[in-house]
Amino acid sequence: MNKVYPSAEAALEGLLRDGMLIAAGGFGLCGIPELLIDAVVKSGVKDLTVASNNAGVDGFGLGKLLDTRQIKKMMSSYVGENAEFMRQYLSGELELEFNPQGTLAERMRAGGAGIPGFYTKTGVGTVIAEGKDTKIFNGEEYIMEEGIFADLSIVKAWKADASGNAIFRKTARNFNPPAAMCGKVCVMEVEEIVPVGSLDPDHIHLPGIYVHRLIQGDHEKRIEQRTVRKRENA
Repeated sequence: MNKVYPSAEAALEGLLRDGMLIAAGGFGLCGIPELLIDAVVKSGVKDLTVASNNAGVDGFGLGKLLDTRQIKKMMSSYVGENAEFMRQYLSGELELEFNPQGTLAERMRAGGAGIPGFYTKTGVGTVIAEGKDTKIFNGEEYIMEEGIFADLSIVKAWKADASGNAIFRKTARNFNPPAAMCGKVCVMEVEEIVPVGSLDPDHIHLPGIYVHRLIQGDHEKRIEQRTVRKRENA
């Protein structure tokens, strides 16, 4: 079975539809599936629910899908870098389901493991707990969170073999593996695709069984906030 496709558009062909739930990998702008996001924008699908650690920035990453009004709802833990996101949310144009960061990662991982729900102490006594089932374990209160089962996962890896066994670099490993796991179909973009058998099995972060389609491409790797110290006088 050939998993390697020539372009992001080709890899997403037949997978996109209005109203679907997409899990997107990345942490801030680190390790985001830039090429696949661009292809989703071009497709014109709308009323999307997107589960992602962040909402990109204005004009880049998931921010592009916000600019085109293709996202109906965001399930996120941090959205503070996107002014358009804030405008749409405050005006009632965009739904938002806030998740504590670790809870969001575990909801994705749970979905990938076939676990429909789990209990956590995070959020107890806050607005996060409103309307959720609670239970007492060892005298302490926990709230139930549901696993995320996405229609489609779009993620980015540093290196993968042609069967989809993938390695992520540093911060990109935070959300890409759980996001990849929770989708019914996972499409992954990679900086470098290598022959099967050339990667050390002990270095694999995501087994290829989770990955259905692959593309290789060039990436911008933009930095959210670039700061430098002032040059000292000689």
